[in-house]
Amino acid sequence: MAHSSEPAAHTISRAAGVLLHPTSLPGRYGVGDLGDELIAFLDWAASAGMKVWQLLPLNPPGYGFSPYGCLSSYAGNYMLISPQRLLQDELLPDHALDDVPAFDDVYADFDEIKKLKSRLLRQSFAHFNENGRAEQKNALRRFERDNAWLHDWALYAALKYSQNHREWASWPRGVAVRDPEALAAASRDLAAEISFRKYVQWVFFSQWAAVRQAADARGIDIMGDVPIYVAWDSADVWANRDLFQLDDSGKPTVVAGVPPDYFSSTGQRWGNPLYRWDVMRETNYRWWVSRIRANLRFADIIRLDHFRGFASYWEIPADEPTAVHGRWMPGPGKALFDAIRSAVGEVKFVAEDLGFITAEVHDLREAVEVPGMKILQFGFSHVDSPHLPHRYDPHTVVYTGTHDNDTARGWYDHATHEERDLAREYLGCEAENIAWAMIRAAYTSVAETAIVPMQDILGLDSEARMNRPGDKHGNWSWRMQAGALTSVAAERLHKLAEVTGRL
Repeated sequence: MAHSSEPAAHTISRAAGVLLHPTSLPGRYGVGDLGDELIAFLDWAASAGMKVWQLLPLNPPGYGFSPYGCLSSYAGNYMLISPQRLLQDELLPDHALDDVPAFDDVYADFDEIKKLKSRLLRQSFAHFNENGRAEQKNALRRFERDNAWLHDWALYAALKYSQNHREWASWPRGVAVRDPEALAAASRDLAAEISFRKYVQWVFFSQWAAVRQAADARGIDIMGDVPIYVAWDSADVWANRDLFQLDDSGKPTVVAGVPPDYFSSTGQRWGNPLYRWDVMRETNYRWWVSRIRANLRFADIIRLDHFRGFASYWEIPADEPTAVHGRWMPGPGKALFDAIRSAVGEVKFVAEDLGFITAEVHDLREAVEVPGMKILQFGFSHVDSPHLPHRYDPHTVVYTGTHDNDTARGWYDHATHEERDLAREYLGCEAENIAWAMIRAAYTSVAETAIVPMQDILGLDSEARMNRPGDKHGNWSWRMQAGALTSVAAERLHKLAEVTGRL
């Protein structure tokens, strides 16, 4: 299980792809993982002519199990570790999987999954310490040596566990403010738990390296996702307090969000701490360079969530309950991307440039030569919308919908009469064929890349929606049924990719 080097990325000119987070895969352990079902999905995607697989952030989720509110920008989500692979790699006792409970196969119950995976991983760690092969132990030591972020993450995770999962600002002051003596004492006191957390990350990245190789062997690029902001209660903020706008107690003084618009009269108050871009500029954006380099462990292409925040961002005083009272502040602009490319080399980015987009955002995206996004579901709010295919620039990634949208069928079911009429007229279809008609419109467009959520390929309704922004509960848990990926669907998509030049 030695960690392998990253596979080389392919050059994409005109391609089709699928959006499916690994948690949505079927399998007996309550949630999709990095085992056989994922390899079967990659086989299916390749047979369908797919060249891109897009997923959501793979980091350990925090509150609400959202992949967009993670405890670290560097660590991997242990709930994705495959128990079957652990067994195959002799990292679990033979009997360990005999008493796995039965799980719902429609929605993931993350609380129960967390209990199971934690138990299995602690069993695995004990088994590894007693029975691990020499090459496995050497591989773990190399992994610990080669990952500078690992100790901060493992110490943060161990402290959080020992503090009953409280937020870091409420820990004993010495470790909260990272006093060197307090950190050294915590490292000694929590040594066993820190070693366990490092082991879990080695297992995750070993399994993920095998997935990367499998995708590469099938000619599939992986598109990852980097949210512009990080969660306040995260190893990122705890370990880098000087890079964020915080008060003496560690709490944010200003937070992220977007102002009121057509969709919300009070805007969206996300609550993430805001960066001190001036401090980051002094180090030539070293933290961001490191973050991008880390995310290239996960993917070949990186989608930048809330790209408009790199041009200018909405700053909300932390004591404001809504996003109404805020102000626009200048982002880092092109200098950030110059620093990343100077340090890392050419990185394939996609800009999530949705929402309130101004000329300066378009100018920045064009200056850094990054494709933007178009969403077909947004195209039917009015005639000649920029989200309709006849308006696209080729340097675009088109989606029928994203993880934040309803499914195509669900969208149509809940659309206004005007939107439905315009959709049927534009797409030349009847209501029952709306999902396929939207897929076809995306493929036949001039956009270089067309991405379709798996729910639309399967023609599913709102029950299969991945996320309802603003809802606190029940998100991220949809799972695909075993046997849902048919050769008939693959052949149909392959033919469409062929006739639209996406092979």
